[in-house]
Amino acid sequence: MLVEKIKEVAQPLCQAENFELVHLEYVTGDRENIVRLFLDKPSGITVDDCIYVSRQLGDLIDVQIENFDNYRLEVSSPGPNRPLNKKEDFQRFKGERIKIQTKELIENQKKFTGILESINDDSVVIAVDGKRVEISDHLISKATLARL
Repeated sequence: MLVEKIKEVAQPLCQAENFELVHLEYVTGDRENIVRLFLDKPSGITVDDCIYVSRQLGDLIDVQIENFDNYRLEVSSPGPNRPLNKKEDFQRFKGERIKIQTKELIENQKKFTGILESINDDSVVIAVDGKRVEISDHLISKATLARL
């Protein structure tokens, strides 16, 4: 799969430069394809960071991935509504306001916004309007910070 190949090229570069690869996506279009990379670091991502990684990664993709032409590389910060994809993301942002969308109804709803209270082995607990809601990891379809 192409996304995995790109990730195999991008991950070592990000690690070497002390960036966290938050998310990578590949979008096909009529005229060109888009590779989007979202990076983070504790002090935040700068425009210069994005330019640097874009130049380095573009060269690496061109050399290491055969027959991959006509693409645009976009490198940016995940922004204030950063996705939470890994258990480590939830640990890092404990106490923050988050949004979770679930695959199935939980207490007659699929969308929750609240404060991330705790992270268990196979679930997260958020406080929604003073009520604690435990959501199993396998039921989470999307989770993001809700800073705005």
